[in-house]
Amino acid sequence: MEKRNVVLITGVTGQDGSYLSELLLEKEYEVHGIICRSSVDYRERIAHLEKGVVK
Repeated sequence: MEKRNVVLITGVTGQDGSYLSELLLEKEYEVHGIICRSSVDYRERIAHLEKGVVK
């Protein structure tokens, strides 16, 4: 069985969280993020990463 790298990023829509998620996706990690309800308007930072993601 192959080991799979999985991470959970709190604040994924923030500046640091969005850059971190992009870096980890490039390294083929499975990335999960927590979005604060008040941050819904700021999803444009991760919109390019959400393409093709099943919700």
